[in-house]
Amino acid sequence: MIKTFKIQIKGRVQGVGFRPFVFNLAKKHQLEGTVSNNENGVIIYCNTSKDKAEDFLEKIINKKPEVAVITSHAIEEDVYVEYDSFNIIPSESNTQINIPLTPDFAVCKYCKNEISSPENRRFNYPFTTCVHCGPRYSITTKFPFERTHTSITDFKMCVDCDEEYKNPNDRRFHSQTNSCATCGIQLQLANNLGDVIDENQDDCIEKVAQFISNGKIIAIKNTNGYLLCCDASYPEAIKELRSRKKRPNKPFAVLYPSIEVIKNEFELSTNEETALLSRVAPIVILQNTKKIRISANAIAPNLNQTGVMLPSSSLLELIVKKLDKPIVCTSGNIHGSPIVSIKEEANKQLKEVADYFLHHNLDIQFPQDDSVVRFVNEQQIILRRSRGLAPNYIEAKINTKEPILAMGAHLKSTFAFVPNAQTYVSQYFGNLDSYEVLERYKATINQYVDLFETKPKTILIDKHSQYQSSVIGNEFASEWNDSVQEIQHHKAHFVSVLGEHNLFTSKERILGVVWDGTGLGDDNAIWGGEFFSYQNHEIERLNHFEYYDWFANDKMAKEPRLALFSLLEEENKGIIKHKFSETEWNIYSKTIKTNTLKTSSVGRLFDAVASALDIVDVNSFEAEAPILLENCANTYSKSYYIDFLHKEEYDKVPSKFIINAILKAYREGFCKKRLAYSFIYTLAKAIIKMAKKHGFKTVACSGGVFQNVILVSILSQIAKKEQIILKFNCKLSSNDENISFGQLMYQNHIKN
Repeated sequence: MIKTFKIQIKGRVQGVGFRPFVFNLAKKHQLEGTVSNNENGVIIYCNTSKDKAEDFLEKIINKKPEVAVITSHAIEEDVYVEYDSFNIIPSESNTQINIPLTPDFAVCKYCKNEISSPENRRFNYPFTTCVHCGPRYSITTKFPFERTHTSITDFKMCVDCDEEYKNPNDRRFHSQTNSCATCGIQLQLANNLGDVIDENQDDCIEKVAQFISNGKIIAIKNTNGYLLCCDASYPEAIKELRSRKKRPNKPFAVLYPSIEVIKNEFELSTNEETALLSRVAPIVILQNTKKIRISANAIAPNLNQTGVMLPSSSLLELIVKKLDKPIVCTSGNIHGSPIVSIKEEANKQLKEVADYFLHHNLDIQFPQDDSVVRFVNEQQIILRRSRGLAPNYIEAKINTKEPILAMGAHLKSTFAFVPNAQTYVSQYFGNLDSYEVLERYKATINQYVDLFETKPKTILIDKHSQYQSSVIGNEFASEWNDSVQEIQHHKAHFVSVLGEHNLFTSKERILGVVWDGTGLGDDNAIWGGEFFSYQNHEIERLNHFEYYDWFANDKMAKEPRLALFSLLEEENKGIIKHKFSETEWNIYSKTIKTNTLKTSSVGRLFDAVASALDIVDVNSFEAEAPILLENCANTYSKSYYIDFLHKEEYDKVPSKFIINAILKAYREGFCKKRLAYSFIYTLAKAIIKMAKKHGFKTVACSGGVFQNVILVSILSQIAKKEQIILKFNCKLSSNDENISFGQLMYQNHIKN
């Protein structure tokens, strides 16, 4: 008997070609009914028998579009309606939206083929997209996902595009971002004085390629914000970009024209190649080889790795293919500021950096940096979660009847929002000390409140009241009459891993190892070398690295020599006097005698070792010392190394003993590379010793220190031998980007 059945599909099913997929599948099975987006995902009505309806649902699940993610589905009989065909109907929603936001997707191989084929009508069109690729989150103004709810609605489709949009047999059937050279987004090439040079689309691409080849710096507006680009094989241009951007040493990323060129210059693992070719198209950190032809030392000074990526958009694809060689591709901003996305702001902020600007007239609603990942064997480490990954956390299990906003941390800032049954973890913003970053962070929170037409009832903040995220959280709470809950920084780190791996239901005790640079502890010390115990929704601070002096305020995190000064025994301090001026030495020697603020920070311990080994004394960018220390250790190829704590019995991990032993060995002539590797090996062994001493079989690790691939690699090898299970952040970064998610997990799962 023919009845009307309603099928509800939830998950990432909007902006992924789901409706046209369902339409064509229904036509194939000769079904009559409708499909549309609604506030919960995609809703389907069809007239058929129960068996055929269930078979239809099964085929939907098994043959869904590649970029779709189905989290749940339901089928039920509905009031009978007579349908005479199957149609896609416009979305109607008068209730709260309850769906994931669709991230941006990198340009697909089919669109790449079209823009490179002279016979195709999209030949050389730099904003070519289809139902499977293109910007989504970055151009969203509201939901459900429809063209009228994006900034591309300003571009009315021409007759040809409209025909594609309405043709069930076309790849752009119901493609909400559909456009072409006739009706679409337009490029404009200008110099840094604002004078327009060219508006002919083909000529703009040609001239940009020529300018880059001639050593010029170009600000290119991609679909997620401006990028600063120059020739990756032209060291003078790269040095000039560094000078103008005030970024003396921090590594740049490199955009390659194809995976084949990358494979000619780097040895790729399967995971690295898969990541590069994925719809995220992140920057992937690769080990340098002797085959690379780029100016590696200018791009990443003193490092043996390079951040490599493939084009995320048709625009970048056309430019890099025209050049047929790699280009430096870094965020369009002044060092410390957020990525720029508005033409007027770009002209103002970047006119002293770029020689030329390639603008376009598509408004970007949510600017984002490129995501960054690296791999340790099978383990993916996310260094920055942004374009292509943000803003959903689809697997999160949050039980709340009221909307919650988690403000995250001060550095590597993100926020997390639960306005409905979904959890949204924002893209990376940066350091909230920057006024521009802070304003972007606040504005994006307000955009989310408007987008979901929902204000939070509870705001979660870091225990450190002076963090700008905490200050702004209190301001929002006052404005919206919300309750506020403080959550300790390192406990948020710990539970972020528990949340990622859904370990809250585990009956066993779990050891939490949280190592980072800084965070206010429950005893008002600066924590950062913590061991926690979790069981039955309760967390206890089990142990920590021994305390040492935290002094000179924020300079401590910027000058590794200060961490070394703090950690050295008094009789050894004179050894490093040459690292300071006479005035500095006198001031610091006096200050430390009356200092009362203490820290257990492992991040600063890394800094101290880097200074002790004469690798770096003053950072030129955040985390430069541990990055260079890891790079030094990575060049050590021998199998004999030292566990500095091998014969030591200790309760709290003795930081001072470690650093003084390293300095002593270094002065006795031990190999710098060996000592760097041995230090990291010692830390890995300390984790295993702590786990075995207290009888833990599962260890959850978080904090910025666990972005160190050597530490993760050594720890994984030892843990496997000792039959200890390790859990790391893998969907989120282990650094402070995960704090907002951890705050949500803590509020939802931990007994206060």
